[in-house]
Order: sequence, then C-alpha cells, then structure tokens
Amino acid sequence: MTDLTAETPQQTTPLATAKAQLAGAVEILGYTEGLHRMLATPRREMNVAVPLRRDDGQIELFTGYRVQHNISRGPAKGGLRYSAGVDVDEVRALAMWMTWKCAVVDVPYGGAKGGVTIDPRLYSQAELERVTRRYTSEIMPIIGPERDIMAPDIGTNEQTMAWVMDTYSVNQGYTIPAVTTGKPLAVGGSLGRATATSRGVVHAAAAALGDAGVQLREVSAAVQGFGKVGSHASRFLHDAGTRVVAVSDEQGGVMRSEGLDIAALERHVLTTGTVVGFDGGEAIDNKELLALDVDLLIPAAVEGVLDAEAAGRVKARWVVEAANGPTTHEGDRVLAERGVVVVPDILANAGGVVVSYFEWVQANQAYWWTEREIEDRLEHRMVTAHRAVAAVATAEGISLRDAALTIGVRRVAEAHQIRGLYP
Repeated sequence: MTDLTAETPQQTTPLATAKAQLAGAVEILGYTEGLHRMLATPRREMNVAVPLRRDDGQIELFTGYRVQHNISRGPAKGGLRYSAGVDVDEVRALAMWMTWKCAVVDVPYGGAKGGVTIDPRLYSQAELERVTRRYTSEIMPIIGPERDIMAPDIGTNEQTMAWVMDTYSVNQGYTIPAVTTGKPLAVGGSLGRATATSRGVVHAAAAALGDAGVQLREVSAAVQGFGKVGSHASRFLHDAGTRVVAVSDEQGGVMRSEGLDIAALERHVLTTGTVVGFDGGEAIDNKELLALDVDLLIPAAVEGVLDAEAAGRVKARWVVEAANGPTTHEGDRVLAERGVVVVPDILANAGGVVVSYFEWVQANQAYWWTEREIEDRLEHRMVTAHRAVAAVATAEGISLRDAALTIGVRRVAEAHQIRGLYP
C-alpha cells in the first residue's frame, strides 16, 4: 500500500498530502486495503483540450480537467480553478479534500474539482469567456445539477459561473441555475455566498478559541492571502475585535503591530491590486508573515506553504486553514509536536460549500432565503461540525485534523457500504 500512504520529506505535493491524510484516517478506522483503495481513487476523470482564438486571431491550446472523486453521498461538488500551475494531480487532491469536507459538514454531495492550465491575468474578459464556454462544452456529458455542480475557485469568479450556467443551459434548451453555485444574484445566486468561506473561517476560529476559553477580541492574527477569502476574513476578524497585524498576497505583505486599518487596506488594494505599498504598515514577505509572533495564523492562499521547515518557525497558538491543503503532512506533524492547534481545511473553509448547498437548494426550489437566514444557517452548520470534530478529537486523543478526516471518511465509507457494489 505504499502508493496510498505516507509522504516523504521530498514528496510534498498536494496529492501526496491528501493521500497521507487519508491513510492516517484509514488506519484509525481499521479499514481494509480494498476499501482504502476505493476511497483513494477518483470515481471519474476527464481531461480535455481547450482551444482559444485570441482577440488578435492567434490560436492557443490549454488543457482542462474535471475530477469527480466520489459520488456516494450525492452529486459531485467542487470549484473550477484557472491557474498556470494547475495539473491533474492537484485537481485530484482538491477533489478528494472536497469529498471529506462535504461529509464533515454533512451536506449531501461528493467531492469534485476542475481546472484549466491558464493564467487568467494574461487574457481579456472576452478571451476568458471563450475559454470557459469551450471548457464547459467539453465536460458537459459529466456535469449537471444532479451530477456535478461547479463553483468559483482561484482565478474564477461569479461571472465565470454565469458563463458556465449559460453554456450548459443553452445546450439543454432551458435555464438551469442549479448547475453552478457562486453565481451573480441576478441569475440565481444566493445572498451571502460571496463571503461564505470567509465567514465560515471566522466561525471556525471562534469555536476553536472558545474551546480554550478565549474570544476573538482578545487575540492577534496574521492572514496569508488577501484574495476572495483572506480579504473578507481579515475584515470579519477586524469587525469581531481581533487585532489583524499582518496580511500578504503573492507579491508581498504588510505589517503593523498595533493592528492594520483593514478598510484603508481594502481601498489601497482596490486601487493598486496588491497590499504592497500600503502606507499603513511596514513591508514583510510571506515567509516572515508565517513566523510572526501572533495568536492566530490564517493561511488563505495556496497549498503546501506550511511545510516542515515553515511549520518549525510558526509562533501562533492556532492555525486555521482558510486555503485548501496549506499544511503538508510533515508540516502537520511538526505543528502537532509543537502543540499548535490546527483547525483543518476540510472544517475551517467549509463555509463556501455549505452556502453553495443553500444556493443549490434555493435554485431547485425557486425560492430565495434572506441574508440573515443564510448567515444563521451557516453559523449553525459550522458550529455543529466543530463540536462533532472536537468531541471525537477529545474522546480519541487525536488532532482536530485526524478527527475531521475520521468523521468525513467514515461517512463516505458508510455510504459506499450501504449502497454496495454494482455487479
């Protein structure tokens, strides 16, 4: 079973981390090798060619992926990522994490993920629309509101989801809002969806701190990543009284020990596109941010930033994973040895899929909830999931990550076993 288990120090890819995490849960649960292999292997994968006619008439060719890791508990669900670094192994890892995430917060989905190997910053809006529509048309046989529902991810947004929804709907002959989530409100989106992941992160942080008798207004925080998730999380933390002392993006970071003016920083980013150059603090880089002497560290950027070396420099008492897979398997071990409490991604950033589920339900019913209803239901789901994970961690003497994985993997395995194997 060596291909399904632990990661070596040199093997810190997202897929290696995801497989190592699954292997740990399987060992705790005592599952057989056959069941382990079923849980580790994607149910369905599609790789497609995505040609693009540029605005100047030149032709470029990209590769697109859609991986459906598991559909035992319901239709597949997962984001669509546009990034120059996307490959099929990254998509496989993200799809696997989505499977456990959906199960941990008990929404009736399996995990999926999609990606196109493209840097969206280098292409016009019209070119990105053509890429999106071609990608959607190529994977159309395996998506749909009862098959596989897409959402935004890195490099995509609510406009991307509108294009996907429209392309799918035009080909089916009628409007089908439930084929995507994270859409604009005007075409069937949900109130609260744009900030749902960030709100969920803050709910998860508050719950974890609360287990130690600490409140958000009593702590300092650093946020790595100031995109869709990190920027909103920074603002919600600030509004809750947390002293947000540092944030960063891919170009660099900014720090102020007394706390940053988040509203002013947001205005600066809106004007310049980066936190770099903000005059309300001093410049730092991403590595320095991870090692700052703060209470709460929120990695909200990309996978693998907290490897063994970076984890050894973390001074925070709590790490709340707003990104998918920010901590490698070895990094997780180092943090555990140093007594750092890690609230894992499959719990901490599940707010997005929770409200995506709400959006899907509303679209299927053609009945829309208020923003207060959305936020109350989101908080209830996040707090309930945290309590279940914390209870297992305490009862079994394991980490929050192992507890969350154990819950998620067990729920998926139970669905496998109850449904049985088709002959």
